[in-house]
Amino acid sequence: MSVVNRPAEPYPPPPRDRYEPFEPYVFDYRPTPITPFEYELRDFFDAFFLAYPVLATQVGDHRFDNRWPDLSGTGRLARIALLRRWRARFAALADLGLTPDERVDRQILLETLDGYLFEEEALREETWNPLFYVELIGNGFFLLLAREYAPWHHRGEAFVRRLRHLPEVVAAARENLLGMPDRPVSRLHAETALRQLAGIPELIDEAVRVADANRYDEDAFRLPPRFADAVPIARSALDDLRAYLEHDVLPRARGEGRLGPELFARKLRHVLASDLTPEQLRERATRDAASVRAEMARLARQLWPTWLADEPLPGGDGADAEAAGRASVADDLIVRRVLDAIAREHRRPAELLDYCTREVARIERFVRRNQMIGLPREPLELTWTPTYMRAFGGAFLDPPGPLEKGQKSLFWITPPGDDWPPDRVESYLRENNDRMLRLLCIHEAIPGHYLQSFWSNRCPSLVRSAFASGTFIEGWAVYITQSMMDVGYGRRDPALLLTHWKFYLRSIINALLDVGIHAGSLTEDEALRLMVEGGYQEEEEARAKWLRARLTSTQLSTYYAGSAELWDLEIEARRRWAESHGGRREDVPDPRVVGGYGDIGDFDYRGHLEALVAHGSPPVRWLRRIVLGETAVRARA
Repeated sequence: MSVVNRPAEPYPPPPRDRYEPFEPYVFDYRPTPITPFEYELRDFFDAFFLAYPVLATQVGDHRFDNRWPDLSGTGRLARIALLRRWRARFAALADLGLTPDERVDRQILLETLDGYLFEEEALREETWNPLFYVELIGNGFFLLLAREYAPWHHRGEAFVRRLRHLPEVVAAARENLLGMPDRPVSRLHAETALRQLAGIPELIDEAVRVADANRYDEDAFRLPPRFADAVPIARSALDDLRAYLEHDVLPRARGEGRLGPELFARKLRHVLASDLTPEQLRERATRDAASVRAEMARLARQLWPTWLADEPLPGGDGADAEAAGRASVADDLIVRRVLDAIAREHRRPAELLDYCTREVARIERFVRRNQMIGLPREPLELTWTPTYMRAFGGAFLDPPGPLEKGQKSLFWITPPGDDWPPDRVESYLRENNDRMLRLLCIHEAIPGHYLQSFWSNRCPSLVRSAFASGTFIEGWAVYITQSMMDVGYGRRDPALLLTHWKFYLRSIINALLDVGIHAGSLTEDEALRLMVEGGYQEEEEARAKWLRARLTSTQLSTYYAGSAELWDLEIEARRRWAESHGGRREDVPDPRVVGGYGDIGDFDYRGHLEALVAHGSPPVRWLRRIVLGETAVRARA
């Protein structure tokens, strides 16, 4: 392989760059390239982040914070050419000239570029999904406002530039939102985009307030008048976008966002980085759902005397159903009644943030006391979900980018709507009861997303952290919640364990919804029945998930698919450990559901968990190769 040591090959801008000069906030986040692969990688990220500037801001490369992506037809063709050119260059690198870690990174890069080409050439969301533009604009502004990666005068100046160029994004929406021959513009996405659009002016108002608060700063004193000039331009563009969606797009929007079997299967392959087909995913999920429901029935029978002591247990002792590994009709009633009783213990809406803040602290103490895994050392802030993101439901973790060191993570919690009737608010709070919130804090914070992102951002491989696999990230949060149960979290509260299995069942049903909607013809009644009757969910939770499952595709499959892959990896790691310590693979049995091993023998459980999070956020199939001994690059807590 020839040594590559040449100037970067920039992403080709339009004939006349529409952006005025901008002095970016730059810090030396990349080590000096040494190997030929590292030189190629440096040049690639220079070109790629210029083509996808909002993604660059999210990752933490702030050279292009003043820009929007070029969403015109010319811009799309330029991005496709860039992706194809770099794919060919990385594919041409000879394995013999790469280290084992570089080979893994090269394969992840090739798969990532294939995924971007699929989005640009086949999926084409910019043509049929109006929500695409609201999310892009919201992220483009929010990341500059919420991330204190640089002094305000830099972030504010970048904000002003994006305000001034917002009309170009709206013009692209007008040019593109015509649908595809087989995919008309989605009415559901258009209606949701109109609702979410209200959150964008809130971000602009907040930026104006910050600019005014910093008007006496010697570096930022020029920003208030610049905002005064730019804000009317942006507000006019947003008004134009709203009017266009209301009066042009909505009347002709006939689609509902379902991808169909062929397109969904292709997208699933890219998102999961797996050859798992929708049919195989559905089959495994269906089997595991039955096992979880049987386990819930067993636990609910034990809990009945505690929670419903004055009522007789329906249907006898349930031995026949338990022996068959399935839940009977009586079992379903028992599980539902016990969960209903548990759900009565919930917070009021105004108490949600404080309760979760206290719970995160308690969970952190448990993890530290049990020396379960190395803990993060960056700040975590719990706050309400931004308006422009609330259609996607419950709770989110918004971590700093892999290039941003020492920045806070944001744990977003979505409150009930101010205009909701009392019965809807009560349904929301029953679903998010005290025990479910404890599990949510594990999933989103410690040792879930917050901890995992902290480790990921310390991985030396920018490829594995910048191109994070959602399947690994969501799978980890589901997987580690069961791990917490295995090491004894909540051992004195059996109701927490039953709630945990409901939480795990939700992730399985997420996959069944995803496949059923986008690769099938699942109706609303069928989906609600699956969630409410099959998953014991409150109706409010089920209706919110029905909306989210149609607004997104493949993302809901990542929770279950990723956790299943991580359990498969743990079983293999334990069996290899048994063989290497004089035992047999058969000494590690298949679990009844998932987990339940504890520390078999001297198996280094902490070492295993830290090995999973120490390599960035690669797809699980590549993580499996790394963890089982073929590469060495890893982070340290």
